Amino acid sequence: MADGDEEHFDVLTKAGLKTGISKPRSAVHRDGDYHRAVHIWIYAESTQQLLLQKRADFKDSWPGLWDISSAGHVSAGDTSLITARRELQEELGVTLPSDAFELLFVYLQESVTNDGKFIDNELDDVYLVTTPDPIPLEAFTLQESEVSAVKYISVEDYKHLLAIGDPHYVPYNVDGPYGQLFDIITKRYQNNTKAQSLLLQKKLNRYSPISLTAELTDITVEDKEVLVLLIQAARIMDDIFYQQVWCSNPSLREWLKGRAQLSELDMLKWKYYSINKSPWSSLDENEPFLTTADSAVKLLPEATKPVANWKGFEYKAAFPILKPPGANFYPPDMDKMEFELWMKQLSENKKHDATGFFSVIKRHNDSHTNNSSDLHIIPYSKEYSSFLAKAAKLLHKAGDLTSSPSLKRLLHSKADAFLSNDYYDSDIAWMELDSKLDVTIGPYETYEDVLFGYKATFEAFIGIRDDKATAQVKLFGDYLQVLEQNLPIDSMYKSPDVIAAPIRVIQLVYNSGDVKGPQTVAFNLPNDERIVKDRGSSMVMLKNVSEAKFKLILQPIADLCIIKEQRGLVDFDSFFTHTICHECCHGIGPHTITLPSGQKSTVRLELQELHSALEEAKADIVGLWALNFLIAKDLLPNSLAKSMYVSFLAGCFRSVRFGLEEAHGKGQALQFNWLFEKGAFILHPDQTFSIDFDKVEGAVESLSREILTIQAKGDKDAAQKLLDKYGKMTQPLNIALEQLAKVQVPVDITPDFPIVTNLLHKN
Repeated sequence: MADGDEEHFDVLTKAGLKTGISKPRSAVHRDGDYHRAVHIWIYAESTQQLLLQKRADFKDSWPGLWDISSAGHVSAGDTSLITARRELQEELGVTLPSDAFELLFVYLQESVTNDGKFIDNELDDVYLVTTPDPIPLEAFTLQESEVSAVKYISVEDYKHLLAIGDPHYVPYNVDGPYGQLFDIITKRYQNNTKAQSLLLQKKLNRYSPISLTAELTDITVEDKEVLVLLIQAARIMDDIFYQQVWCSNPSLREWLKGRAQLSELDMLKWKYYSINKSPWSSLDENEPFLTTADSAVKLLPEATKPVANWKGFEYKAAFPILKPPGANFYPPDMDKMEFELWMKQLSENKKHDATGFFSVIKRHNDSHTNNSSDLHIIPYSKEYSSFLAKAAKLLHKAGDLTSSPSLKRLLHSKADAFLSNDYYDSDIAWMELDSKLDVTIGPYETYEDVLFGYKATFEAFIGIRDDKATAQVKLFGDYLQVLEQNLPIDSMYKSPDVIAAPIRVIQLVYNSGDVKGPQTVAFNLPNDERIVKDRGSSMVMLKNVSEAKFKLILQPIADLCIIKEQRGLVDFDSFFTHTICHECCHGIGPHTITLPSGQKSTVRLELQELHSALEEAKADIVGLWALNFLIAKDLLPNSLAKSMYVSFLAGCFRSVRFGLEEAHGKGQALQFNWLFEKGAFILHPDQTFSIDFDKVEGAVESLSREILTIQAKGDKDAAQKLLDKYGKMTQPLNIALEQLAKVQVPVDITPDFPIVTNLLHKN
């Protein structure tokens, strides 16, 4: 066979990363290059059996032996998932969509045969396709050159035959890494309902339910009608967000909701899923609390050839054990290298769209690909068009009803943005909102995109403005430029024209979309660097959420973890004031930057997936620095000077419990460990903590300088080193968390909104 006709493989590193080199199959095995293959197992739940194929008698390896349901090499330019789908179709005549394939683990095979002439260094992606019942054997169409027969065998029997080395079966070491296949299946189907219920109840107990109320006496009858329309539009943001998190999320949601009344366990699954809005637990480093065994059953009659008296192929919509880092913004099998190679082919405008907030990346053809140009860009206005058209209609209707000019402008411009995909004008209108009804709705935060931090998720926060509290916080916005000019960073990195961030304090009436797991107490928007550069940012504080968290969580944490002499310094004013300052400090420091090469960029683009955690840490620590600065200028009461540090220390333990996969939790661990190392936080023999007031100011300033400088330089390597060293669980943090676990202090709240129920009921 000529070299040009021979199948080529991508050469990988031992860790499975592409090197950018591809070679003919024979050369890869001659040189011992690492390459990728796929193993696909079909498993029938009701009989606990695996499907095996018998290898054709003239195969060059293991002829005539029973083996994996289907397997094959990944050709150069192809992806693992596309290969898995194609191999199953070619070998067994089964055509399935991506959501049928669950990636269980990656298995590294290293072997040398044929007197050292054949070196096989292979990374095998092991997939499981789960069916409720066995597929009739006559439904399969076998590829004669590869497969001579198929059969089902029980998991236990198959494992035993491999363990004793039965000569009729291709050997796998069930005591080695490949044994994971059997361990995962066995554990998944133990059916210990009581244990699963207890575990889910324990997870639920970390959240304290609370009814959030707000005073509606100051709003007009007309505004109440507007409020109902806004709540209806906000509910649509939920529908979009579920889809953004992961491709099969909407079907899983419907499945769990439909089964919630069947048993206590089904109700617990639904309740905990509703908090997390996915099968991954926010408070457990996104560990799955469900498995594919809990997932929706889908019928696909056309997946195989028809068989008399059989309704057709049914499968469980699979979900990966690891939460997809690219959420549903990119193809599930796309990696960073593929994206970056594709980006090099694009025009500047297309590059901007590809890395922009408001687009998803898809494949033109999801059944096969031979090169990275298969990717293309779809704007949100098209991807979520059916949802956004309904939401736009509701916002236009609300905009026609309201008598507030600024609210009218916001609602109409946001409705237009949903359809045009241009959010600039609506974000400006949001910043200039001056209305008793406060509305934030649309795509904003980028936390779900762990791959790059580019893509924005939809969310909604509907509230009533607290006029008194809003007047009190005006000081922070007024002094933003002064704070920028005094930041602990080289002057060359300071911005000469920071625009004061208007601050609105609201009582939350309803939230939806990207509000899952821990509830936010404030947000600073927009994230669009063009607007931040030209107009600054604006912030919203959720006062009733803050009050609920302080009372139910922070106060009990302080009672357990703070030394008795400093416990009284933890108060709501300090907690809330630092929260305000945190949000303000998102608006200062580096955003649009100049790289050493002279090229203009942004901190977000340079730090990519590290940006969120570092930005949260910056806002926190620079917030403490800023409070100290304002106290020194007699702009804030001196009573805050100590209480803000002790309240912050108690808050560290609160945020770290969110988990270190979450940006706020990782950012908080970074700060705690830095301040502890500098002696600003002290651990006492009775396992309580205190502040060393002589050291804390210097430690806060040194960390502020470190983070701000990394951001100003767009130095991703330095950001990685800082987070690797400090953004981790350490012994002092573990001591505090163990204390809190013993007495079951809630980690966060789950609000319900009785006002919404009443308003919608009346309508």
